[in-house]
Amino acid sequence: MGTIQYYTEEGLKRLKDELQMLRTKGRTDISNQIAEARDKGDLSENAEYDAAKDAQGHLELKIAKLEKVVGNARVLDSSQLDTSKVGILTTVKIKNVKNGMTVSYTLVSEEEADLKAGKISLASPFGKGLVGKKIGEIAEVVAPAGTLQFEILDITF
Repeated sequence: MGTIQYYTEEGLKRLKDELQMLRTKGRTDISNQIAEARDKGDLSENAEYDAAKDAQGHLELKIAKLEKVVGNARVLDSSQLDTSKVGILTTVKIKNVKNGMTVSYTLVSEEEADLKAGKISLASPFGKGLVGKKIGEIAEVVAPAGTLQFEILDITF
């Protein structure tokens, strides 16, 4: 039993779709590669066969890992979210104390993180620095350039 991770409905659907694709198309493609390589003759010196069998092993590992993730996944009900402090699936508007720049991020699970879409992982240095903070508080984020300070302006979901 792994750690329970929380996802948006859309994020969990993406994981389940990927798992389904790997179980069906992924396995079929690998079987075809193995069959093709087998048809080429002597398996003892057949690099294509070895590569296909390796790929099959990697696919099965990925499927097993994804099955575990999906098995421990829970959809987070937005009615249960607490917007008094920064947490999973909350959107936080922050202001860089040094330069006054403001930006908003939504905190998500590691698998759903997408910086371009403004979704950052709870496990990231940013996520760790922001979690649990309330409006008006200063969050300290440890970055490669040093510790940055951000004022929490707003928390929504």
